[in-house]
Amino acid sequence: MNNIVVQILLIALAPILGGLIYGLERKVKARMQRRIGPPLLQPFYDFLKFADKRKMIVHSTHAFLGLLHFVSLWFAVAVLIMGGDFILIIFLHLLSTAVIILAGFSTRSIFSHLGANRSAISVLAYEPVLIIIAISAYMLTGSFDVSALYASEIPVLFKMPLAFIALLLILPVKLKKSPFDVSEAHQEVVGGVELEYSGIFYEAVYTAKWLDYIFVYLLVFMFGGANIWLGLVLVALTFIYINALDNSTARVNYKQMLRFCLWVALPIAFVNLLLTMFGVL
Repeated sequence: MNNIVVQILLIALAPILGGLIYGLERKVKARMQRRIGPPLLQPFYDFLKFADKRKMIVHSTHAFLGLLHFVSLWFAVAVLIMGGDFILIIFLHLLSTAVIILAGFSTRSIFSHLGANRSAISVLAYEPVLIIIAISAYMLTGSFDVSALYASEIPVLFKMPLAFIALLLILPVKLKKSPFDVSEAHQEVVGGVELEYSGIFYEAVYTAKWLDYIFVYLLVFMFGGANIWLGLVLVALTFIYINALDNSTARVNYKQMLRFCLWVALPIAFVNLLLTMFGVL
């Protein structure tokens, strides 16, 4: 009973927790660049600021797809927190990305179209890795339920180390961090698919980024198994890794990103699948 209450609270507070992570990230990034940086709660100040801005709607479908992007991603996070089916989680996550890509294509902005194209390429880069990790987890536990991984007495990290490495390699693509910030490169595509949103509709897209942090770090936490402290350490180290990489690398082009994921991250995940299948790990 207590476990269910905690899960419901985590689901309800997921956007807020994601906003805090985003605020901490901005603070850490500023210190890495020898700046003071904004307050920890700056993302929430921005959220309130957007609420006062004038709403300019391209068309109703565009606005609806932005809201659906947020809601479907929240569902993906909820199923992940509840320890549900890994394939369903990947589907809901893919759905949230697909609707924002459709939103980008539904406008006349060339920058929005470019951002949508690059977002689709990014999905092609990281989704196969997530699917292979899910299959590896099934081969390990005999179930697609993430709860089986959460309950593993031996940390999943020790059973699927290569899968964890593959996950680390694709996280910058998922979070749109350097060197793989190609779909929202402000110097090139001026924010990509989010360009035509404003006011409360932009808030849905903006807050969905906070949920992305929760989604990603829950996947990392999963590799700690039943050892909560190991899971938290993995999350902390991954947070440092992503920000150090983001602040020390230049952006590559989308072709280089795709080649890296398909020729480096995907083979590593596939080797992990083979090792798990034959009981080597």
